[in-house]
Amino acid sequence: MVCVALLALATLCCKASVNADTLTSIIDEVTVTAPRVRREIIPVQQLGGESLRQLSVHSVADAIRYFAGVQIKDYGGIGGLKTVNVRSLGTNHTGVFYDGVQLGNAQNGQIDLGRFSLDNMETLQLYNGQKSTIHQTAKDYSSASAIYMQTRKPTLTDDKRHHINIGVKAGSFDTYNPSFLWEQRLSEQVSAQVSAEYMTTSGEYKYRYAKKNGYDTTAVRKNGDVEALRVETALLGTLHRGEWRAKFYYYDSERGFPGAVVREEPGKFRHQDRQWDTSTFLQGSWRKRFTDRYALLLNGKVAHDYLHYLSDPRLDVTTMYTDNHYRQTEAYLSASHLYSPLSWMSLSLANDVQYNYLDANLVNFVYPTRWTVLTSLATSISAGDLSAQASLLHTFVDDHTRMTSSAAGHKSVLTPTIALSYKMPSSYDEPTTLHSALALRAFYKRIFRMPTFNDLYYTFIGNKALKPEYTTQYNLGFTYDLTWEDSSLRSLQWQVDGYHNVVKDKIVAMPTSNQFRWTMMNFGLCHIWGLDTSLKAQWQVGKVGLFTTGTYTFNRAMDHTDRTSEFYGGQLPYIPWHALSAIVTATYGAWSANYSFIYTGERYEASANIPENYSKPWCTSDLSLTRLIALHPYTLRLTIEVNNLFNQQYEVVQCYPMPGTNFNVKLNFIL
Repeated sequence: MVCVALLALATLCCKASVNADTLTSIIDEVTVTAPRVRREIIPVQQLGGESLRQLSVHSVADAIRYFAGVQIKDYGGIGGLKTVNVRSLGTNHTGVFYDGVQLGNAQNGQIDLGRFSLDNMETLQLYNGQKSTIHQTAKDYSSASAIYMQTRKPTLTDDKRHHINIGVKAGSFDTYNPSFLWEQRLSEQVSAQVSAEYMTTSGEYKYRYAKKNGYDTTAVRKNGDVEALRVETALLGTLHRGEWRAKFYYYDSERGFPGAVVREEPGKFRHQDRQWDTSTFLQGSWRKRFTDRYALLLNGKVAHDYLHYLSDPRLDVTTMYTDNHYRQTEAYLSASHLYSPLSWMSLSLANDVQYNYLDANLVNFVYPTRWTVLTSLATSISAGDLSAQASLLHTFVDDHTRMTSSAAGHKSVLTPTIALSYKMPSSYDEPTTLHSALALRAFYKRIFRMPTFNDLYYTFIGNKALKPEYTTQYNLGFTYDLTWEDSSLRSLQWQVDGYHNVVKDKIVAMPTSNQFRWTMMNFGLCHIWGLDTSLKAQWQVGKVGLFTTGTYTFNRAMDHTDRTSEFYGGQLPYIPWHALSAIVTATYGAWSANYSFIYTGERYEASANIPENYSKPWCTSDLSLTRLIALHPYTLRLTIEVNNLFNQQYEVVQCYPMPGTNFNVKLNFIL
């Protein structure tokens, strides 16, 4: 009933911002811009700056839920794995970029977005297809969709040579989360940045479950504790007609996996799996425009990831003994050239080289090494109100292993992309000072994802003969902008995109003659039809600023793998037919309030769309209240959050219950 009632309130929601005059007088490093986004040839969704700080979320995964067309798999609580699925294409088809360089995981292809805090995040962007700019790395062309995480850039001057932000967050589940940010201007061209964060939580929360005799009882989620430390240091500089950045990242955590809620004994749920992660990387980016016609972009990265997973049947009788250690090494180098022979035409050539190696303590492990060479050729043409882009990506992958004849060999693939945009003539209604603009857009993209090391080489289940998993995307949409100069409603933006995706040679796990040994096969075929729409509005009523945004997604994702199956054409697992989100933010002076809402419609937990696999709709509401207190030259930011306001009992993934109502208090001291 609460879900139904709140749907009526969820037609508008926010791109959260704050009152510009007030913030400028209180905290001068915050820049407030109008909520209009530039018209992209390829659909993009964005949350940035105050929008992220106002949301009652902790990680990148929590924030991305408010984008249209996104499904998040959340395995319960702060410690649970969180992965993203965009337009039903699968987790491995989404590239994740951190400050312009892709995060890699050659082992299983999945990036846990729950690891990335919003404490130092400036902008989150989601692109379907690829970025609208052609001056980018070849890696940027290599995914069906991409998430871009951009951390803060110091905005320091001679008058303000440093910026310090000390924060502490405490809340439910014994959560404590101190953080520190220091930015220093070293010279006119160079700035330094240090960001650190520590988080600890017991991860224990109450939830309800149905007992065998038909009534609900309450249990406590166990083994969801997390202890994590993140440290980042960066040097940023400007050049004549250019810029550069170097960053070192360190992350270390120990966590328990809560596991599925399956009773081993009456009323008892035991899960003792533990995981230790250590991730380090050093990356850099250098960009310079040498002439009006030529620019160069260089990116590089070296990374090392360590994972230790322990499962002990002496503590958890449902599992077998596992004590696995994995070590991944990655090196990456990219050069991208941009040449503009004419004012209306640009050409781009990018070359990327990547090296991956996986070490593990598994029996009969093959120790795979992968070399990947990517070359992209792209062009961008602008003729009046018509813009067009085309790109061709060549991917060469060569695998080697220590064991003879166990490598998958090499693959060489060409994949194209075409994008068009037409801006209709703008109109201006002088009596009402109304400006309007309509832009139409479309794109076609064919891309693939390579099988991961686990798909190819995992002991007993790997299959070195696997083919790449291909996707074909078609998109048609528009953006419509309205702005008023003398009205309470200042701006309105409406985006609509319809799409059709085809996934071929989908990689799935299939049982062999021995039920204890499975193997990976190319077997799946999926057809996906969908519609993404978002509506953004900015209001100004006296001294009250109101910022609203709403998103809605319709998704029909059909499994067309086996025509003889009685479940042919069934909805793919965990893909809802309908989903929507809403955010409303109001600002008044130094106060701001935020309400956010998420609704996920009915789904099935398997391609067999039968009552036993049916999953009920769920919805959540979050509230936050923020007060800025000026203590010149200092500023205090106090935030109170209430998450899952109506204590909804729900599961994103079957048997992984989510937390009920919980609270957080955040205090930031800003100098």
